Amino acid sequence: AMPRSSIVSRIAHDSYRHSPSTMPGGRWWENLESNFCDRPEGFELEPWDWARVNATAAIDLVMRTWGGSLLALTLPLGYLPALRGQGFIDGPDDWQLYIDLVQPDADPAGFFRDPPEGVRVTEYEPRWTIFEPDDGRCIGLKFESPYQPYNERMAEVFASHRNNRTARARWWRHNDGPRPVLLAIHGFMADPYWLNVRFFSLQQFYEQGYDIVLFTLPHHGLRAEDSTVYSGQGFFTAGMSGINESMAQAICDLRVLKRYLRRDCGVEQIAVTGVSLGGWTSAMLASLDDDLDAVIPNVPVVTPVDLLLEWYPAGAIVRTGLFALGWSVRYLREIMAVTTPLTYSPKVPTERLMIIGGVGDRLAPPKHSRLLWDHWNRCRIHWFPGNHVVHLDRGAYIAHITEFLHEVGFRHGEAESAELAEAG
Repeated sequence: AMPRSSIVSRIAHDSYRHSPSTMPGGRWWENLESNFCDRPEGFELEPWDWARVNATAAIDLVMRTWGGSLLALTLPLGYLPALRGQGFIDGPDDWQLYIDLVQPDADPAGFFRDPPEGVRVTEYEPRWTIFEPDDGRCIGLKFESPYQPYNERMAEVFASHRNNRTARARWWRHNDGPRPVLLAIHGFMADPYWLNVRFFSLQQFYEQGYDIVLFTLPHHGLRAEDSTVYSGQGFFTAGMSGINESMAQAICDLRVLKRYLRRDCGVEQIAVTGVSLGGWTSAMLASLDDDLDAVIPNVPVVTPVDLLLEWYPAGAIVRTGLFALGWSVRYLREIMAVTTPLTYSPKVPTERLMIIGGVGDRLAPPKHSRLLWDHWNRCRIHWFPGNHVVHLDRGAYIAHITEFLHEVGFRHGEAESAELAEAG
């Protein structure tokens, strides 16, 4: 009999396999229905799974209202200096820069520029290691982010973010390395190392033979400015231009980190996973770079404008603004399209892509995972019966991820030899 932990994934996947694609052709930001944020995502579940899914979904609705309230209160803070004549204020002239980047003859490499050579990465002993492996050590990594905003009017804003200019990561490294590296990217407001070690089961993957690198997104953790109310606030408080530039900075810093691991440390294989905002980032990386051995977005966001419209009360404020200004959801999508994975064909082959989706997720609803799955030629996907934070049956999808990584050849040589010897 099929174990209960895999029932949700099987039912959801089977019900989708023969269904029409949700990904529109052509310019997705124009052709995706304008009420996508209101579209329900139906799953045919067994009674026990239905009860668990709805219980966890209720938790997400409470958290979404809390998060939407924080955004509603703090988004205007980014405009206060500008209103006093002291800085940048986002507007249509700035947005046109990003709209121009997604026209048919545009080259996204002009926006996602390769980082310059010579960025010096410093290793240091972190104060807290979270877990201390017997056969390795935990190392802190930091470097000066070389990112320069595409929109020159934002240069002063980025220069003023002193903490954010120092990119950071944590590396759990085996003594006999280099080993294949699993690079993990945290979610919005969820940057603590201790939280992500547990959430991603990173110690378990370390014990499977992988090295682990946990990257800190711009404006999070020690990269957040001292004046911010919560970690991650700076990612969203310079308008849509600021969100685009922050995502581009994340890609730039990740490329510096990848280059350091490969060139300076001899790492040959890198797989990337990320949750929520980190899922969005990992999906963008798969859309731009072909040197990744596997990419696994976990409860990813793929059209942030539509997501924000669901986050009450921030979404209600945005809807009111759209109505008052006569703007459409499609216009906002086009502004953000340059940093949306739906805009690009993935550079990583379909067989090296895998998506993790939560059936009861109401912070990054499953229709986002479904849309990315359709866009990615229906790559491997695993559905779990939980919400954005409470991932029920996580053991099942950790086992599924491990199986997937082995199938694409992402494994440590000693572990592979041991398995072959055991099979023999």
